[in-house]
Amino acid sequence: MTRKETVERPETAVYTVPTDAPEADGTLSWDSTTLVLATVRCGPAAGTGYTYAPAAAAHIIDDLLADVVAGCPAFDVPRMNEAMQRAVRNAGLPGVAAQAISAVDIALWDCKARLLDLPLIDLLGATREDVPVYGSGGFTTYDADRQDRQLRDWAEEEGIPRVKIKIGESWGRCEERDLWRVAEARASVGDATALYVDANGAYNAKPAVRVAAALADEGVTWFEEPVSSDHLDTLARIRDHVTIDVTAGEYGYTLPYFEHMLAAGAVDCLQADVTRCGGITVWLRTAALAQARGLDISGHCAPHAHAAAAVPNLRHLEWFHDHVRIERVLFDGVLHPGGGSITPGGGEPGLGLTLNTERAQQYRVS
Repeated sequence: MTRKETVERPETAVYTVPTDAPEADGTLSWDSTTLVLATVRCGPAAGTGYTYAPAAAAHIIDDLLADVVAGCPAFDVPRMNEAMQRAVRNAGLPGVAAQAISAVDIALWDCKARLLDLPLIDLLGATREDVPVYGSGGFTTYDADRQDRQLRDWAEEEGIPRVKIKIGESWGRCEERDLWRVAEARASVGDATALYVDANGAYNAKPAVRVAAALADEGVTWFEEPVSSDHLDTLARIRDHVTIDVTAGEYGYTLPYFEHMLAAGAVDCLQADVTRCGGITVWLRTAALAQARGLDISGHCAPHAHAAAAVPNLRHLEWFHDHVRIERVLFDGVLHPGGGSITPGGGEPGLGLTLNTERAQQYRVS
């Protein structure tokens, strides 16, 4: 293998998978989730990457990104990432364009590792063998029985010692039910399991502080996006007034976004989503920004364990109900979180994932 190997024009596919029940958080509801798949080929190797985004992300790959990476040396993934970011200048990088770049970047890393016949973690270099995960779901649309079953399945059946539910129902207008559901969650998992909550920016500042005090009484240690992460000063003030960890970052699409969040002192643990922030290339840089300030990073959804295992300041990876369910349908090789962690690099090259075309075909929309 030489550095003269070049990548072919990426291909795309779009899959939409219905939820297994109505789902909502504090600020949004949905009944299906769309995955945009990017495939990059180079000689005998084919790399796979994806993002959870509208089908428009596939059009951005086809129209703005594919010709940018085609013909580039397969080993020069950071170079191609930079070229893609420049190519979407007039389209606007934050948002769908960043998600499109993320999918291609992940595919390029997967392709490079497969060319070298290495698990991606062996190419990146590991700092740990196992990646801790936390079970994430507990949607505001769940009744008590469904929430209880989901939490007990993670804590008791799969041995995951950390779980998270959604709160902030109806833009924070249902505080009483939010706190009742937190109490129910604590009863489901017991005192030995860490309990987290995610408001998805639903509250205003004072309600968030008030809710945080009640959460602390239930032993909650993670309060994700109590107010919108668009308001960094407010997020920082809330962090100063509560005892539990304040976290945010899942809506970060650019490296400067994360630097602004860190500079504002807005979080105790930074979150970043490898399928939104610009792919593995930018996710690793984001982790370095957090490490430079003495903070951990948590991987948001889409369990790309290889990138997570490559950084020393990883706290954990979100094992999100929707994404895990979709990935188990569409791909072979999805890792299992037995005992509360996943272990990348079991011998398969790249990410270790293979699209199961037979199972996936019924969900393909373009």
